[in-house]
Amino acid sequence: MELSGEHRIPAPRHQVWEALNDAEVLASCIPNCQGLEKVSDTEFKATVSLKVGPVRAKFGGKITLSDLDPPASFSINGEGQGGAAGFAKGGAQVTLDEEEDATVLRYQAQANVGGKLAQIGSRLIDTAAKQIAGQFFSAFVAHMETAAAEATETADTKAVAATPAAAEQAGLPPVVWVGGLIAIVVVGLIYYGVTN
Repeated sequence: MELSGEHRIPAPRHQVWEALNDAEVLASCIPNCQGLEKVSDTEFKATVSLKVGPVRAKFGGKITLSDLDPPASFSINGEGQGGAAGFAKGGAQVTLDEEEDATVLRYQAQANVGGKLAQIGSRLIDTAAKQIAGQFFSAFVAHMETAAAEATETADTKAVAATPAAAEQAGLPPVVWVGGLIAIVVVGLIYYGVTN
């Protein structure tokens, strides 16, 4: 199965990339995320609890990142195992494009699902997947709006007593960008994996 979509995020592309690389931000935005763990520079493990219709399970996912082009794009491949509930395998290409004062996140994905998840019906799976993805992107957009408001407030406060050294420190702190991509991968596994 092939899927595609896009979400508009009210922030510049470099800020969206940085937020997508902040493990705490991602863990707080992914519905029912129980953990993100870096295994290597391009491999991660994630744990998410998922309920789709009558099927409820904890999924452990292995994610591999490739074709990294910060802050513009990356590819993800992953698989999630939910024991008797089934499995999901898939991959996606994600791009971040600047449009006016916002960033548009676009994705194209392919996925397969098996086990009990494959038996409950595509309509129910599709509804659950859209709800989970919607929850993630709503939480992520809310985070970006809050961060922008706090940055403006901080900049206004610092401008009153700013020195050249203080002004240089007002920017966003650097983050390990690979770690943040895990959230998109986990959402991808849930969204793309369960919609087949």
